[in-house]
Amino acid sequence: SRHPRFALETEPAEVTVEADAEAATMTSGALSVRIDRGAHWRLDFLAAGRVLTSSGSRAMAAIDTVDGEHYLREQLDLGVGEFVYGLGERFGPLVKNGQVIDIWNADGGTSSEQAYKNVPCYLTNAGYGVFVDHPGHVAFEVGSEVVSRVQFSVAGQRLRYLVIYGPTPREILRKYTALTGRPALPPAWSFGLWLTTSFTTPYDEATVTSFVNGMADRRLPLSVFHFDTFWMREFHWCDFEWDTDAFPDPAGMLARLKREHGLRISLWINPYIAQRSAMFAEGAERGYLLRKPNGDVWQWDRWQAGMGLVDFTNPEARAWYAGKLRALLDLGVDCFKSDFGERIPDDVVYFDGADPELMHNYYTLLYNQVVFDLLREYRGEGDAVVFARSATVGGQQYPVHWGGDCSATFESMAESLRGGLSLAMGGFGFWSHDIGGFEGLPDPAVFKRWIPFGLLSSHSRLHGNQTYRVPWLFDEEAVEVLRTFTNLKCTLMPYLFGQAVAAHTEGTPVMRPMVFDFPDDPACAHLERQYMLGDDLLVAPVFSATGDTSYYLPAGRWTNVLTGRVVAGPTWVRERHGFSSVPLFARPGAVIPVGAVNDRPDYDYPAGVTLRVYDLGDGERATVRVPTPTGATAATFEVARDGGAVRVTRRGSPASWQVLLVGQAAVDRVEGGTVRDDPQGVLVACGPGAVECVVVLPG
Repeated sequence: SRHPRFALETEPAEVTVEADAEAATMTSGALSVRIDRGAHWRLDFLAAGRVLTSSGSRAMAAIDTVDGEHYLREQLDLGVGEFVYGLGERFGPLVKNGQVIDIWNADGGTSSEQAYKNVPCYLTNAGYGVFVDHPGHVAFEVGSEVVSRVQFSVAGQRLRYLVIYGPTPREILRKYTALTGRPALPPAWSFGLWLTTSFTTPYDEATVTSFVNGMADRRLPLSVFHFDTFWMREFHWCDFEWDTDAFPDPAGMLARLKREHGLRISLWINPYIAQRSAMFAEGAERGYLLRKPNGDVWQWDRWQAGMGLVDFTNPEARAWYAGKLRALLDLGVDCFKSDFGERIPDDVVYFDGADPELMHNYYTLLYNQVVFDLLREYRGEGDAVVFARSATVGGQQYPVHWGGDCSATFESMAESLRGGLSLAMGGFGFWSHDIGGFEGLPDPAVFKRWIPFGLLSSHSRLHGNQTYRVPWLFDEEAVEVLRTFTNLKCTLMPYLFGQAVAAHTEGTPVMRPMVFDFPDDPACAHLERQYMLGDDLLVAPVFSATGDTSYYLPAGRWTNVLTGRVVAGPTWVRERHGFSSVPLFARPGAVIPVGAVNDRPDYDYPAGVTLRVYDLGDGERATVRVPTPTGATAATFEVARDGGAVRVTRRGSPASWQVLLVGQAAVDRVEGGTVRDDPQGVLVACGPGAVECVVVLPG
């Protein structure tokens, strides 16, 4: 196996074994496995007094083909009403029942059964997950070949899988990511808006300057500027040398962008080395490129003429590749878009003797690990981030990942969301996509509808293929929409970065499907056009030019964050939205920290923070931790409602803060603060130095 030998972060649970004439049972924690000792094979997985799933009659099999190939197969039972989720970033239906899925990375866009990020792990709404610990090709038949079973098979003589008991999706992913790795915490600046040159568009220093100045002139907050492929010379990808005709003074240009606009800089890279590049000859001579069985360097022409691939199983090749990137960091680059890594051949020889079939998916883990580890070493813990396309098990440790080559249509916008939600169920905490779509020129309506979806994702990037994505090229309304939602995201950073810390420490994805948070609500089982953004915000992107949309709200009183309107669930809502609006709801009882800065993502979150309290019920409590941009907890607020009083207690900074009781028309009195007007409710300003505020409600 190419997977590292994963080790749980906590002490293993005590294991007990019991056996009698009928069965042998092994128990670890709350999960048991029972092996029938009768005439017919049966393996039951049990928890909470019930059978979760079973491997029954004719489920396990060793299969030999007429060509002499050998496979091992397992089938696990699916109960009535049991739905399967996960298996990587898949762009078809969120519920995988009825699908045939190959765990095999491919560069296939976002509109087919192929996927850039394949993860042989699935969850079900029956309270458990299954991780097939095999780095190569795993073939899944999810309620398809046998409609009452999930089948998975691998080539070879060994099949290892782990059953993980939850019972909730949150607990399943907490355990799974404890095993396979939790995401690093991305830097706060990476949550702001990224703007790129686009892929094959012509550009030079003047083009970049015009884009950056255009954003500043229109008061559009920009955090990262990304130089895509043509920062290097054509047909030299990748030699990591600037095209000096377009960029005669890269160091001076980067210094100016940072000094005048406070930008971070990203560069496009991949692990494919064109034969025309001097780096190819260097890598071939030193043995740093993958080779054929006869010893020749492996090459093909499907990306760059005569290109080869870096052999990341060779420690010297890893250091060589990282050294090339280090020189760019010295120049002023802050991060890399680690593109590609899916088209990995199986007719090659690796430095360490690895099986090429087992390396096909695993290659991307080594590739992104090299890039991320360099950034972490160079920039320090908490300041490393990549924008990666390919991934497999464990890849969640190296964020961020984006959804790949989607098209500029509403249909592709929806399939991108399905892919991100599916990936979240594999433990990936951070995910992004190309606002407006990658392929083609989006209609202005598509572009404007995609903007709130993009800014209400963990990471947000404007990027295209042959056309630019600066908003003024669409219309002036697009500029206003982009400003509205970029400002909104910046103010939400105390909340969003707190959710990012949870992804880092607990393995809870920032974006996730509704079923993750509401596994007992049957209406959420198939929802794939809306999502939870952290624990307390529901987002339902609009997928039509007219603005007509529908979405579902689970039980409780949900509050529209933009308007303050309250909607009681459970209910389906049908309505029409303008381009500057999107269904964005706060969960009943939520207390959401909102920042005082709207033009950058990295600032002192506790300073002047406003706690927005949404329909906190009598006797309910909430604990809100407001982090610093490094992830440390700077302030903790305890919010409690007892009868007609809401009490907020602060520990730690800041000196001044506010409480907004959303939807509250009036208060009887306030202790420890001053009442101010607010269109969404009663705003109480606390401080300086206030540690407690009590708001007494009328009646």
